Amino acid sequence: MVSFDTVEKDLNAGLPVDLRKVCSFYGDLLISDYFFIFGQRFMVDKNVWMSDFVRGGHPVIPRSVLPDPGGMLHWGHSVEGDKFFLEHRGNGEWVVSAFRRSWGDWCAYEQPVVDWLVGVFSGAIATDWMPEWPESHWFEGQ
Repeated sequence: MVSFDTVEKDLNAGLPVDLRKVCSFYGDLLISDYFFIFGQRFMVDKNVWMSDFVRGGHPVIPRSVLPDPGGMLHWGHSVEGDKFFLEHRGNGEWVVSAFRRSWGDWCAYEQPVVDWLVGVFSGAIATDWMPEWPESHWFEGQ
């Protein structure tokens, strides 16, 4: 198993503590057959790929992606091709942004990853482009 220390070294960036926790529990898993959160196993490869893709001139993703200096962190995707990022705002603050493939646009939020995920899975935010979720997710227990 790759450690988060190795991921940070390979991406040349410190990861937010809340993301490390989320990825430790739910990383490298498909949630509700829709939402994939990268864990240590895939995070570096997915960021390097996305960084190359954006550098090649993607018209909607507005900023560079790690490991490029100052880049966003690509931390997951949906089965519909949406791409999820964290943007560093300084002072340790990272907030969620997304490329919404079906809409062909960029969507920025002000929430850190845990607050955003809770909002999404509870149906409180991103209801215009996320699916209707089951009443209970497998990770909540019965």
